[in-house]
Amino acid sequence: MTAAAVPQPRAEHEPSASAARGRRSSLAIALLAGALGAALVLLATSRKWAEGTASVAQGSLPQSANGDDITGLPGALAVVGLAALVAVFAVRRLGRVVVAALLTLSGAGIVISAALGASDKAALEEKASKVSGLTHSPIHDVAYTPWPWVAAAGGVLLLLAGVLALGYGRHWPAMSGRYERAGTGGTPARSRTRRAADSSDPDRPEELWKALDRGEDPTEAQTGSARREAER
Repeated sequence: MTAAAVPQPRAEHEPSASAARGRRSSLAIALLAGALGAALVLLATSRKWAEGTASVAQGSLPQSANGDDITGLPGALAVVGLAALVAVFAVRRLGRVVVAALLTLSGAGIVISAALGASDKAALEEKASKVSGLTHSPIHDVAYTPWPWVAAAGGVLLLLAGVLALGYGRHWPAMSGRYERAGTGGTPARSRTRRAADSSDPDRPEELWKALDRGEDPTEAQTGSARREAER
């Protein structure tokens, strides 16, 4: 009579399949949202945000201002946020939290600065003053485009990427350092032995060239090796 198999208890710290899928999904969403958000901000800041008409002695001249003319903050924060998104995978533990917080703050700063620039006409007035030669030149018929809100939407995406990095970043993979440790004390003895054996192999091309440089006949070494193998 055989004993019934006793089921083994599942480890409490073993991640479930749904948790693993959630972590992978958060990583994919953060990468997509961060890259798309930064691209939207950089595109929007290069487009026209406001336009109007400046009064001059000869009549009136149309004036327009791009996002970078009104405020350079969204574009600069988009570059910072994109760099932080990449740096998340280069650091661990506390460093990852700090970088994720920087990414979050970059997104929030873009949203605020873009919203403030959506109704700013200071850049138009400055351009009108340069055209008219007056210190304070009025600007009329001011109209605004949707591009500031496109930049704000990009900031929201960067903000989302930062929040995901703060919440799930500790579970995301990091850049491996195993290639940096190659050849150090952490290298297994078997690998070192194999490399040593390979380096002394007379059939290797580099060994043949070294023998020729020493003035030796490499074919004699090969013949001797073949003879020893046959004797075995």
